[in-house]
Amino acid sequence: MGVRLSEHTGVRHARTHRRSRTRGALALASLLVLGGTPYGIGTASAAPPPQPPPQLTQEDVDRAVDALDGIVERGMDRTGVPGVAVAVVYKDRVVHLDGYGKRHVGQDTEVGPDTVFQLASLSKPLASTVVAGAVGDKTVDWDDPVSEHLPDFVLKDPWVTDHVTIADLFAHRSGLPDHAGDLLEDLGYNRDYILEHLRLEPLTPFRASYAYTNFGVTAAGEAVADAAGTSWEKLAEDTLYKPAGMDTTSSRFNDYEAATNKAFAHVREGGDTGVWEARHVRDADAQSPAGGASSTVRDLSLWLRLQLANGELDGDRVIAAAPLERTHVPEIVSHPPPAPAGRAGFYGLGWNVAYDDLGRLRLSHSGAFALGANTNVTMLPGEQLGIAVLTNGEPVGLADAVSLDFLDTAQHGKPTEDWLNLAAQLYEQEAQKSRSPTDYSKPPDDASDARADATYTGTYANSYYGPLTVTESKGDLTMRLGPKPMTFRLTHYAGDTYFFETVGENASGPSGVTFKGDENGKATEVTIEAFDETGLGTFRRS
Repeated sequence: MGVRLSEHTGVRHARTHRRSRTRGALALASLLVLGGTPYGIGTASAAPPPQPPPQLTQEDVDRAVDALDGIVERGMDRTGVPGVAVAVVYKDRVVHLDGYGKRHVGQDTEVGPDTVFQLASLSKPLASTVVAGAVGDKTVDWDDPVSEHLPDFVLKDPWVTDHVTIADLFAHRSGLPDHAGDLLEDLGYNRDYILEHLRLEPLTPFRASYAYTNFGVTAAGEAVADAAGTSWEKLAEDTLYKPAGMDTTSSRFNDYEAATNKAFAHVREGGDTGVWEARHVRDADAQSPAGGASSTVRDLSLWLRLQLANGELDGDRVIAAAPLERTHVPEIVSHPPPAPAGRAGFYGLGWNVAYDDLGRLRLSHSGAFALGANTNVTMLPGEQLGIAVLTNGEPVGLADAVSLDFLDTAQHGKPTEDWLNLAAQLYEQEAQKSRSPTDYSKPPDDASDARADATYTGTYANSYYGPLTVTESKGDLTMRLGPKPMTFRLTHYAGDTYFFETVGENASGPSGVTFKGDENGKATEVTIEAFDETGLGTFRRS
């Protein structure tokens, strides 16, 4: 699993999840907007304006742009993140476009405006732009039931299956649990398998509960592509990337992998003072609509201009205005206000939607791969201002902090908080939330011995995760599971409980493996702690 900063976290009220980053999924939303008074409260009979009057001048934005190099360089010095790229758009002009640092540590490869980065969950607002285009073309409607276009899509409640819409899934209000399906992806299962097995996930109240689900968004994207008679990857290309001139943007991992000018994923080994290494490759094709896109800041500057111009680019209508505008409207409360006079945080369709202390709409989304990427985009539509920040390091707060420092500098002349420190703390809190409360390095003093290895060996079945096989070799127990079985060494903890080291995007440290029962000298079932958050982690002997 991996640590993940909630993509819906506020400064004064942090909503945490036990699951890891999106992994990811993962964004820092609306850090500046909680705790103020809402804009527009009153009894005026006239409709409110689309946006409050602009608060920033050209001079304000120029000051912030001039400060960007220093903001980025100081952040890189503090964190060691190898590479960063930034684009800023203001009043339909690209006013900053630059790269910093290295594409790969230890190599003489510079990051530039045309360096391709993996976007992680920044893929979601791109995906909702694509769907808005399909809605504008009358291919689908936001309120179409998903099952109308994807007949094999089934959830645990038949009524919800029949009624859950494309908008519901893009707003994370289907009732699916947080990050449902992500662990299946870590085990190597493909998109079809994962979507099919969402039917086993327990549901919370439909349209009344919010939980961030990469594969919910992916199911919605698949439904739209099915309605269009094509694949999601081709639909995104034909609807948005090609018409907008985003020539190096793709929703296929192979295109990122084949790019000669790409930023490699990096992780930091050894904590805050550790060395950054390019150790992992993250193939997110299984959740492509939610986390599998890649792009450059040059391409994203075109997308920002399109977003801020309600779907137009250089005088051409690329995406219909009305369905695009709907993506910017709150669909569900993502976190309630922390106090009666506080402000709620919202999620729209692929966007975190918030209102700051000046009453301005603020749209944002971050992306996070624990295996080595962190991204952020933030827009103030009323100011016609947007910033995109891409980094090639695991989430330590840099992408989020650059955006926040920039906007603070535009509004106040300088940052009002140490946003980098705050964001880093929130990411670290998320990392700790995903870990087991048990310290497996310290068995209890009264720990009993394990039973004979033969008690545990054999094959166990699970309708969600598939079969699990426990074997013994040279005194060691191992377990194997997944479509191309992954092997994990089991280390004894106490009695019938062992533990193993989780791996992959959602890695969460050591996890318990507890055997139970006795039939003819054999354990009858085994529960994997890391897989059991929603009660699906028990395997029964075949």
